[in-house]
Amino acid sequence: MFSSTWNFLKRHKRKFIFAGAVVGGVYFLGKYAQKKIREIQEREANEYIAQARRQFHFESNQRTCNMTVLSMLPSLKEAIATQLNSESLTALLKTKPTNKLEIWEDLKIISFTRTIVAVYSTCMLVVLLRIQLNIIGGYLYLDNSANKSTTAPMAPPDVQQQYLSSIQHLLGDGLIELMTVVKRAVQNSLGDVSLKQTLSLLELEQQISWIRAEVEGSEPERQLSWYMLASDQEALADQACGLTENDVLTIRLLNETRDMLDSPDFKKVLNTCMNRGFSRLLDNLATFFRSPSLESDHSPAPDNLTAMSLPLAKIIPIINGQINTICSETPSHFVQDILLNDQVKEFAANVYEAFSVPQELQK
Repeated sequence: MFSSTWNFLKRHKRKFIFAGAVVGGVYFLGKYAQKKIREIQEREANEYIAQARRQFHFESNQRTCNMTVLSMLPSLKEAIATQLNSESLTALLKTKPTNKLEIWEDLKIISFTRTIVAVYSTCMLVVLLRIQLNIIGGYLYLDNSANKSTTAPMAPPDVQQQYLSSIQHLLGDGLIELMTVVKRAVQNSLGDVSLKQTLSLLELEQQISWIRAEVEGSEPERQLSWYMLASDQEALADQACGLTENDVLTIRLLNETRDMLDSPDFKKVLNTCMNRGFSRLLDNLATFFRSPSLESDHSPAPDNLTAMSLPLAKIIPIINGQINTICSETPSHFVQDILLNDQVKEFAANVYEAFSVPQELQK
């Protein structure tokens, strides 16, 4: 029996060796496959965790953006009101001066100018801070993800402070230049309009459209972004204040911001914000163009709103007070419409994405 078995094994030795090799190969191949599957699963899990961490950081950064905008609106309002002081004119009118008509004409120009400047500058503030804080946010994410013992931080606190201080251009020289341009456009559009002339809401909208067309199109070589950030390299270097390593990082951040401000996406988003801002302004003004008979009507027809007219002298105080709604630190419909705009959110996400991915992965 044993002899026959041995002879059988000898005759089929090669087959058994081959079968053993195949079985062993399959076994080790299975082990290798299991190892690779585990590695893939671990890599996918780590990528998912990293993506979730980055998404959480991004959302937290957007809340910071919103809070920063609201905290800066009082400063913006004060800067506008200081340069375009309508309160001194209204106080002067109460004294019944002999040049009453002249003061009313000045009040007309200043009231429209400061409200329109408030719309422009609030939109600019929202979008500029979205860019700056998402650039910093992206770099902070990389700093927190990197090995701090081998990698120098890309956005240390001193750099952040220097970089964010560039917002003072929008609250200073940029704002003053914007006021000059808007005031000239207001004068050209409303300068010859009598205080006694009546305007409907539709006609008021047309006046604002003419003013916007002049402000946004009269100097095509000067982009609206100029009012938000100093344009030349010398000014950018001056804002960085020196030649230390931190100052070099600050200049780099400022240059990256300038690139963003010059991009088509930025111009599209800013234009969307401005359109929404002026639309909200007209919505606010529409409440003053309802006749008493329509106050009890919960669904007044749009034609009725545009049919009612008010003397320009009565519109001026209404326009003059809009800055309190536009630049309100308490979340108003005006500010929320801009902060929560879908295009603003998408633009912010793209900026954060661009600066939160390691450079070697972008190549």
